[in-house]
Amino acid sequence: MEGKAKQILIADDEPDILEIISFNLEKEGYTVHTANNGNEAIEKAKQLNPDLIILDIMMPGKTGVDVCQILRSQPAFKDTLIIFLTALSDDASQIKGLETGADDYVNKPISPKVLISRVNALFRRTGNGTNESGKNITVGNITIDPVKFLVIIDGKEVILAKKEFELIYLLASRPGRVFLRNEILSQVWGNDVIVGDRTIDVHIRKVRQKLGIDCITTVKGVGYKFDV
Repeated sequence: MEGKAKQILIADDEPDILEIISFNLEKEGYTVHTANNGNEAIEKAKQLNPDLIILDIMMPGKTGVDVCQILRSQPAFKDTLIIFLTALSDDASQIKGLETGADDYVNKPISPKVLISRVNALFRRTGNGTNESGKNITVGNITIDPVKFLVIIDGKEVILAKKEFELIYLLASRPGRVFLRNEILSQVWGNDVIVGDRTIDVHIRKVRQKLGIDCITTVKGVGYKFDV
C-alpha cells in the first residue's frame, strides 16, 4: 500500500482470532491494534481514531453492537468504517448490525482472505466517495450537501450515516428515475462487498425515519426512486 499505513482496531475476546487477523492484516501493510473487550475497544478507539474498526458481535459485557452504537453516536466516529465479525447467520442479527451503522459483516469461522478482501474493498471506496467530486443537489425544499454530508430540509440540517447519505445522494441525483436494487448495491456498496437486498431495505427505512418526509418511493419488485 502506498502512503501512510491505515490504522485498524480489532476487538474480539478470543486471543487466537486476534492473532490470526492481526498477522494477516499486518502482512497487507496495515497498522493493527487490538482490544479484548468492548470497553477496551471504546477507549482505544478514542485514543487512536482508527480508519477502520473490526468488532466481534458476541463479546461479553459490551457487545460489538453496543460498541458500534456508542461510537456512532459521537461525531468523531460518524464516518469511521466498521466491520462486524459474527457467528450468527440469521437475517435478524445481520439486519441489527447494519442498523447500528456497520459498513459490512464477515461470518465466522473467519477466512483471512475474505476478511482482507472486504477490508481492501472498503478502503478502495474511501477517498473516492461522493464528497470529493459531487455537487450540491437541490430538489424542492431538500438540499443535499456532499461536502458536509448533510441533508438540509427547509433550512434544518439532518445528519445521516455515511452509507445512508450515499444512498440518498444517488437516488436524488436523478429524481424520478427508478434505480434497480442491484444498481444501488453496486454503486453504494460496491461489487467487492457481498451484501444482500435486505441491506438496502434497512438503510432506506432509516433514511425515511431520519428525514421525516416521504421522498423515497418503493417500486415493488424493481427498486427505488426519489420523489418530492
